[in-house]
Amino acid sequence: MTRILKPFLLLLIGANLSAQEKWDLRKCVDYALEHNISVRQSDLQARFSELALKQSKLSQYPSLNFNGNVGYSSGRNQDPTNFSLITTGYWSNSYSLQSGVELFNWFSKKNTIAGNTLDLEAARAGVDKVKNDISLNVAVAYLQVLLAREQVNLGKIQVSQTAKQLESTRLQVERGKLPELNAAQLESQLATDSASLVTSESNAAQLLLQLKALLYLDASLPFDVATPPVDLIPVESLADLQPEAVYALALTNLPQQKVNDLKLKSSLKLVDAARGAMYPSVSLFGSLGSTYNNKAQEAKSKSTINPPLGKVNVGGTDYQVYPLQPYDVFTYGSINYFDQLNQNFRQSVGLSISVPLFNNGNARIAWERSKLTVQQYQLTKDQDNQTLKQDVYKAYNDAVAAIQKYNANKKAVETAQVAYDFAQKRYDLGLLSIYELITSQTTLLQAKTNLLYSQYDYVFKMKLLEFYKGQGIKL
Repeated sequence: MTRILKPFLLLLIGANLSAQEKWDLRKCVDYALEHNISVRQSDLQARFSELALKQSKLSQYPSLNFNGNVGYSSGRNQDPTNFSLITTGYWSNSYSLQSGVELFNWFSKKNTIAGNTLDLEAARAGVDKVKNDISLNVAVAYLQVLLAREQVNLGKIQVSQTAKQLESTRLQVERGKLPELNAAQLESQLATDSASLVTSESNAAQLLLQLKALLYLDASLPFDVATPPVDLIPVESLADLQPEAVYALALTNLPQQKVNDLKLKSSLKLVDAARGAMYPSVSLFGSLGSTYNNKAQEAKSKSTINPPLGKVNVGGTDYQVYPLQPYDVFTYGSINYFDQLNQNFRQSVGLSISVPLFNNGNARIAWERSKLTVQQYQLTKDQDNQTLKQDVYKAYNDAVAAIQKYNANKKAVETAQVAYDFAQKRYDLGLLSIYELITSQTTLLQAKTNLLYSQYDYVFKMKLLEFYKGQGIKL
């Protein structure tokens, strides 16, 4: 049963592998940008900056607050409805609606809004910087995978070549033309080449896992990358990548330079905002309110009476004494809740001026601190620009050296190939020892390996120089 199922299982696995989509660099970068935690963290920072800007804009509008309370008071108190002193406990309820707006504050809020707007732009440029860095890291890891696979291919060719030599040598040994030692040495060389191939395959698998980790892909998920030939990777001409021109583009296009420039402009606006906070501000305010007291009373009805004041006896006769005119007598009762709120309704409106005479030096120190922040951002900008220029020139010099090294290694491979071809012919004629043939073969393999490294190094150095133009990584 196992023998019957095994071919079908192998066929199924092969079909699955062939159907597996291979990721190119663009897909790898896009996936990393979407799932990378650093990108999401920088995006959150940009959202915080956006909220700060929104808050500073809303601070221009009038404030409006509603307050309401209910409580019980006892002992000697002032009646909140008629302001008389009472000793009777009572329940009270009050409402107030207050509004205020700052009319003039020496453009402090205006400059704060301008500064926060620039901060938001800087935060968004910071997101672009993180994305650029991740794109570069993914491109480096991608190139490393391609290089490792080229090494695997080179190792396979070497194993195949050594195996063919061993097969040919065994035939000559069987015919008595070569000693058995030659076959033994080639068997040893084949084992060495096979071990090197296993190491190369393991290294390629490890680098693929590292790329998956960089993409935040689960290590258990199937994943493979497209392997375009290094010769087909587009590279700009070195003549179009002169360092001074690249540096000029970098100052304009690279996100870090944009961040520094925007932060500096923002800090200048915040200096003006801090200075405005040291001057008087003028505000308009207004309020509405009313109060209720459960002990408050009002006249419910009245009656006119003229009661006698007393009696007088005149000549032994009693007479009733009455006032000159009648007077009113009122009947009191509790005031209706809404009627009381209406009766106690009050309004106020006015202007206020706030003069910061002395507040422990907080406003002035904040102003001085904001000016130091400007100097700090200026120094950061100058330092980053200087570092960028050094990096650009270093990348250019590295690219020039990589081109020269690549051309030298190409020549080395050509000469090593010629030497190996001659060595193979002489070995076939019995004019060369197996040791010398293996040495020539090893020299050729080392030359090809050096060429492979120098070719990828050249591509990477050129891509890094292109990256400084602020146009991203393209493969």
